[in-house]
Formats: sequence, C-alpha cells, structure tokens
Amino acid sequence: MNLEQALEKLSLPRLPYDQGGTFVDTSEEGVRMRRIFTKDAPADAVDDRMLINIGPSHPAMHGTIRMVVELDGEMIVGLDVIPGYLHRGFEKECENHTYHQGIPYTDRLNYCSPLINNFAWVETVEKLFSVDVPRRTHLCRMYLAELSRITDHLTAIAAGFMELGAMTPMLWMIEVRDWYWEHLNHLTGARMTQSYARVGGAARDMWDSWLDRAMEIHEKEMIRVLKDVHALVDTNRIFIDRMRGVGVVKQEDAISYGVTGPVLRSTGVGLDCRKYTPYNLYDEVDFDVPIGKYGDNFDRYFVRMREMEESFKICRQLDPMIRATTGDAWRLEDTRMTLPPKEEVYSNIQALMNHFKLIMEGPRPPKGEAYHAVEGANGELGFYIVSDGTGMPYKARCRPPSFINMGSIHLQLLGSQVADIVPIFGQINMIGGECDR
Repeated sequence: MNLEQALEKLSLPRLPYDQGGTFVDTSEEGVRMRRIFTKDAPADAVDDRMLINIGPSHPAMHGTIRMVVELDGEMIVGLDVIPGYLHRGFEKECENHTYHQGIPYTDRLNYCSPLINNFAWVETVEKLFSVDVPRRTHLCRMYLAELSRITDHLTAIAAGFMELGAMTPMLWMIEVRDWYWEHLNHLTGARMTQSYARVGGAARDMWDSWLDRAMEIHEKEMIRVLKDVHALVDTNRIFIDRMRGVGVVKQEDAISYGVTGPVLRSTGVGLDCRKYTPYNLYDEVDFDVPIGKYGDNFDRYFVRMREMEESFKICRQLDPMIRATTGDAWRLEDTRMTLPPKEEVYSNIQALMNHFKLIMEGPRPPKGEAYHAVEGANGELGFYIVSDGTGMPYKARCRPPSFINMGSIHLQLLGSQVADIVPIFGQINMIGGECDR
C-alpha cells in the first residue's frame, strides 16, 4: 500500500491545501499573520510580541541548537536558528590526516548511520584513483548501507514519538534498532562508530551465517514492529492533530533551499541518489522511492516508515546475490591503496613494508578532484576531495544533508505554535555532528 492509498483508507480530514501542497490559512488570523510576515502589519499588531530563547540546554533542542523565537501569543512570528559551537572541524582534520585516518572522522558525522558515511568517503577516494572495487564489495556495501538506513529511521521516528509522549512505540522501535546495532557489532567490531570501510574494500569479509541472522531480524522483528506502530499511531487522534498539517513546506521552497531526503520527498519530489544517479549496483535491484503529497510532519513520518520497507526489499534481493559471490574477491589487490591482511603483515616482509607505507604516508591518489554523492538517511551526502598527489587531501569538503535541511526549518516553523517546535524539529532529524562539522 502506497502513501496515497493509506491516506485514502484513513479517510481523515485534511487542512485546506492548494494544488501545490501548500497550507493556506484563510482565516482572519491567518491573513493578519501573513501581513506580519511581510512587515505590513499596523504598529499596534506588534506591541504584545515576546522574544524567548529555546535551547541549547532544553529537552526540546538536540545538541547545541538554539532557537530565538518571536511570539505573538502562542504563534511563532519570527525565528533565528543558531547551530551553536560544536565545531568538530571535520574538513580541516581530514586535510591534516591520511585518507585512511579520515575514515573514523566520518563515523562521527551522522552517528546513527555511520556506515553510509564510511562508504561515501572511501568511494570518493576510489574515484580519485579511477578504480572499481569487486562486485562482492559493492553488494556488501549496499546491504550494510540499507541496514544503516533502517537504524537511522528507527532512531528518528522513535525520538519523535518520545517527544510527543508516545513512549510505547518508541520503546518498540529502539529495541529493534538495538538488535541491529548489536548484530553490526559482530561484523564491524563496534555498535556505532564502526570504521568498517577501507579504501579498496572493507576491514573484513561478510559471512553467510551473519546474513542469516540479519534476515531473521528483518523478518521477525523489524516488519512486525512496523505493523504494530502503524496500527497504534496512524489513526490516533492525538498523533494526527500534532502531525497533520504541521510544519508544511512548499515543494518549490524545498527545491530552492536544496533540501533532500525524506523532507524533500514528503513534498512529492521523488529525488533519490540511488535511483537517479545510481552508484554501487543499485541499478540491479528493484525498489520504489516513497513520496508524500502535502509536505507536512505526517508525510515525513510516513515516508520514513515506507523507506524502511523498501530497504528491507533491497536487502532481500541482495541476500542471494551476496551468497552467490561467496569466495570471490571482497577487496582490491592494489598496493597503492589497499591495506594487506594482518596475517600477511606478520609473516611477509613485502606486506609489512606495504602496510607501513600506507599507514605512515597514506594512499597517494593522482592529482585531481572528485565529488561523490550517496543517498544518506537524511538526504544527499556528498564528499568533495582535491588531491595534490600526497597522502593527505589538499581540500576536503562535506555536503551534509542535516545542515542543508536545517536551513529551511524557518519555513516550517513560522506561523506554527510553540508546541509545534518539538515535532517539526524532530522530523528534520538534525544530527549535530553532521550539521556542525
């Protein structure tokens, strides 16, 4: 069942929208507020406004985000969003470390789906070398990326439930997310900061029994919880009132601000890097790009729920494809960039020398530049790297979806109520490490 069919089945009243999916408040108060936004209000209309700070030390705000809001009663009529001073300095750190040493820094960008960040970084370096990794490597990266997408969406939706007071579905989803993270720990050695990717391959190969357990979690845990959550909240009057018609963003505004991911797709734009600029082997698997219609919080929730189903569909197709390549090469045999296996390092002098050179000096791609974008959980995640022929990037730049998406939050908050800040901000799914690098 797609989003449109689900909404028709619910048969719930919608707030008035025009053809473009824009919320139109035709009430007298709505007309007055639009005059205020355009600074055409009479002088006495601003006498009772109040300026307050929300965050960063407030449960409604994540990380270091601070909002200075101007209120007319309970309505937000002015807004200034301040990212704060997390400032991890991702780009400059990468420019002063080797390409391999930059991999752990990518874990700390979006720490809810770090494997997607890992793969995007190493695939950009591989593009600088103009090499292609083996088929098995592509398939394993795709499988782990989709699994990471599921864990990210579970975290985002569960946090949104919690902030609305819906603790039961939140606990259901966090439990499944922890099953996934624990299983990833068996492969990567860590639950969150996994640093599993390597230039030219990965830290270790995937094995069939690991795939067996992953599919068991998909089929017995994740799908069951998605059904239970839909049954519990989709027709819940409180949830609908807090989400439907709240945080509306126009399609043209989302495009203008460079918004991507579920926030853009909630407006009806089916832009997805996996589909329209295929990388790895995404052109060999069949999946849909869920889209919304009205660009509100409810559509963003529904898009993420549907995307988890599509990720499961991709994993189910990848499972036999990965098993069919068992025993094939899972890493490049290229001494310019690929670290030799540890057992060879300890027993072969040539491998030891190669390991030493790659660790101390780093891979040395030819001079040039490359940009590579993947579909992260929150939108287009891209890395731009300039190589000067040394073992460290001359220039590194990250295109973080959270930061770009946060640039449009004022469009969703202006005209909303103070209580709407929490669900609107939650559906943006801002990740601090990615937003303020």
